[in-house]
Amino acid sequence: MLKFVFWLLAGVNLLVLAIGQGYLGSFRAETREPARLKNQLQASKLTLLTQEQATAPAAPPATAGATAAAATAAPSYACTEVGNFLLADGRRFEAQLAALDLGDRQSRRNVAGQDISSYMVYIPPQGSKEGADRKAGELKQLGVTNYFIMNESSPLRWGISLGVFKSETSAQSQLAMLNKQGVHSARIAPRYSASKQFAYQFRDLDAATRARLEKIKAQFPEQELRTCK
Repeated sequence: MLKFVFWLLAGVNLLVLAIGQGYLGSFRAETREPARLKNQLQASKLTLLTQEQATAPAAPPATAGATAAAATAAPSYACTEVGNFLLADGRRFEAQLAALDLGDRQSRRNVAGQDISSYMVYIPPQGSKEGADRKAGELKQLGVTNYFIMNESSPLRWGISLGVFKSETSAQSQLAMLNKQGVHSARIAPRYSASKQFAYQFRDLDAATRARLEKIKAQFPEQELRTCK
C-alpha cells in the first residue's frame, strides 16, 4: 500500500514538472490566436486580408490570343504603286500627294503606254487580195466609192478601210450611213499611238498613311492601286 502511494505521488510530481517546463504545451491565456501568430516564423511578414479581399475572384491569366495580339506589330506596306497616269492627271495626283509629306519614300517612274488617236470604220480582212477585190466590187455596186484596200504592211491585211475619224461619234455616224446604203459587214476599231505615262511608287507606308493614299486615289477611279512588281 505504501509503495502504491509513493509511486502515485512521484507520478504526480513528474506531471507537474513537465507542465511547468512546457513539455506538454502551455495553457496560459497568451496561447490564443494573436499570441500564436507572433510565435510563428517571420510572423511580421504576414498580411491579414479583409473579407472583401479574401472573397474577390482571382484575375484571369492573359490569354494566348491577347498575348499574340499585343506582340503583333501594326501592318506595314513595303511598296505600293498607283498608275498609270497621263501627264495632266499625273500632275493633279502629285499635287494632292504633297499633304502626305512622304519625302524620299515617294518616287515616279515612266511607263510606256498607248493612247487612242482615232477610230477607223472598216470591213474585216477577206483572206486574200482576190477576196478584197471582190468585196470592193460589191461596195461600188452599193454606191460606196470612198474606200481603201489595206495591203501587206497592215495588221488588217486585205481588209477594207471605209474612213478614219478623230472621234468615235463621227465613226458611228459613218457606220450608220453605210448601213443605210446596204453595207452591213463594217466595224469600228480604235487606232492607237505610243504615249508617255507615269506610275507612282510609295515605300514603307503604315496603315494610316496607306488609307490616306487610297482616299486620294479614289479621285482617279481609272487608275489601279497595286503592290510593286
